[in-house]
Amino acid sequence: MHAVSLTAFDAAGILIVLVAVLGYVNHRFIRIPQAIALTMMGAISSFVVIAIDRLLPQSDLAGVVTGFIEQVDFETTLMDGMLSFLLFAGALHVNLDQVRLGRQPIAALSTVGVILSTVLIAAAFKAISLLVGAEAPFIWCLVFGALISPTDPVAVLGILKGAKVPPTLEATVGGESLFNDGVGVVIFTILLAAATSGEPLTLGHAAELFLVEAGGGAALGLAVGYIAFRAMRSIDNYNVEVLLSLAVVMGGYGLAHQLHVSGPVAMAVAGLLIGNHGVALAMSDTTRDYLLKFWSLIDEILNAVLFLLIGLEGVALAGRFDLLGAGLLAIPMILLARLTSVAGLLVFWRKLLPFKLSLPILTWGALRGGISIALALSLPAGPVKDLIVATTYVVVMFSVVAQGATMGPLVQRLTGVRPQGEPDATVH
Repeated sequence: MHAVSLTAFDAAGILIVLVAVLGYVNHRFIRIPQAIALTMMGAISSFVVIAIDRLLPQSDLAGVVTGFIEQVDFETTLMDGMLSFLLFAGALHVNLDQVRLGRQPIAALSTVGVILSTVLIAAAFKAISLLVGAEAPFIWCLVFGALISPTDPVAVLGILKGAKVPPTLEATVGGESLFNDGVGVVIFTILLAAATSGEPLTLGHAAELFLVEAGGGAALGLAVGYIAFRAMRSIDNYNVEVLLSLAVVMGGYGLAHQLHVSGPVAMAVAGLLIGNHGVALAMSDTTRDYLLKFWSLIDEILNAVLFLLIGLEGVALAGRFDLLGAGLLAIPMILLARLTSVAGLLVFWRKLLPFKLSLPILTWGALRGGISIALALSLPAGPVKDLIVATTYVVVMFSVVAQGATMGPLVQRLTGVRPQGEPDATVH
C-alpha cells in the first residue's frame, strides 16, 4: 500500500470532516456528552482498524492511520497551537469575582496540589513499573506524575453549570483546571530537562525555574491582556476587537515561547482579564456577543478535534498491548493520589467549599485529557516512553469515558438535582 502524503490542510480537513460526521451521529442518535462520544468513537475506530489488519494480513490500515497521526504531530499541534486557544477561550468564561472568592483553594490546588500529586503518582508508578517488569528510573516516574496531574474537566463543567452546586465550587473546578495546565507543563518541562540531561536537580534550582516560568507567564499575560483591553476600549468595531483577541492568543503565545516563560499561564491570565474587565468595560453589547460566541465556537471545535485524536491514538499503541496492564494498575493509584492531595488541602477551606460535596466532585471530576497525551508523546524515544505512553492512554481513556459519563449521576446523587447540562437520552 502506497504511503499517504498529506498537507497540513489535508490533515485539518480530514479531522474536521470526522468530527462533523461523528458529532452529527452522536447528536442525532446517541446523545451523550460530545467529548465522551468522540473519544469512544475514535477508540472504537482504532480497534476496528487493528482488527481488520489482523484478519487481513495484506492490509495496512493501521500503518496509514499511524502515518496520518504522526503527520498531524499531536504534540506540536496541541502544545504550540491548540492549547493557547483552549486556555484563552476557557478563561473568558471564568467569573473573576468567583475566582477571587475561591482564590486561595484555586491557588493551592493548582500549585501545591499539582506538586503533591506529581510526587505521589511518581512513587506509585515506580512500583507499577517494577510489577510489569519495565523498571523506570524515579526521575522518569516524576516526569509521568507531572504530565498526568493536570486536569481537563471539559465534560464536567457543563454538568456543574446545570446543577445546584455552590458558585465557588464551580469556579474552583474551572479555575484550578485553568491554572494547573500551565503549572503542570512548567513542572513537566523542568523534570524532563533533568531526566534527559542526567544531572541532579536541586530543589532550589527547580523553584527558581518554576518562579521564572510561571511568574513570567502571568506578568506577560497581564501585559498583553491590558494592551488589548485599552485598544478595545478605544474603539467600537466587533471585527477589529475579535481580531485583537486573536492577536493576544497567537502573538502572546509566540512571545512567551521566545521569552522562555509559560505560554499556558500567560493565556489563562490574559483570558481572565479580557473575559471580565474587557467584556464589562471595553465592549458594546454587539461586540460582546460576537466575541464570546466566536471563542465559544473555537473552543467547541478544538475540543472536539482533541478528543477524537485521543481516541485515534489507540492505533499507535497496537504494538504496546503488553504494557497496557500498567495503565490498568495506574488508574486506582492516580485516583488515590488525587483524593489525597485534594483532601489534604480542602480541610483548610471547609466553610468556603463544603467538604462532602467538594471532595468527590474535585476527585472524580478531575479528568485527564489531551495535554497528558501530548506531553507523553513529546518524550524522547525509548522503553520508558513506551511505558509512559501506554499508561497515559489507558488512564485518559478511563478518565474521559468512565469518569466523564458518570459525573452527571454523581452530581445528582450529591445534590438531589438532575443537572440540566446532562444530555437527555431521548432522540428528537
